[in-house]
Amino acid sequence: MTPVRRNQDWLPSIFNGFFDNDWMTRANATAPAINVFETEKAYEVELAAPGMKKENFNVHIDEDNNLVISMEKKDENDENKKNGRYLRREFSYAKFQQTMILPDDVDREKIGAHVENGVLHIDLPKFTQAEKEKAKRVIDIA
Repeated sequence: MTPVRRNQDWLPSIFNGFFDNDWMTRANATAPAINVFETEKAYEVELAAPGMKKENFNVHIDEDNNLVISMEKKDENDENKKNGRYLRREFSYAKFQQTMILPDDVDREKIGAHVENGVLHIDLPKFTQAEKEKAKRVIDIA
């Protein structure tokens, strides 16, 4: 795998490339759609998941500092469907997992998530300029 350059020029292109090519492998043809939106202060990830609840999701940072989004819905017998059958069912994914490379300017300690109207929202705040300056460390030369 080719190393990825992590600088300001890299950021927009990696998100565009990430979602438009083979970097993103979906669990199946009906995997949920993902949006990534950037503001001055944060990145916002939205994952469409109709019928899912917060208990169905797991969002965490892995050992390589990547954002991992997973979703699982147990196959439940729906009492309202017992007298019929689906002729077409496109949002019946039971398991889904997506790993995203986080940009260097994301403050991993402040990442938050919530589910609203069938959409998982993940807020990835950026470091402020003051926090970036604070993180710089001068190394004394002996």
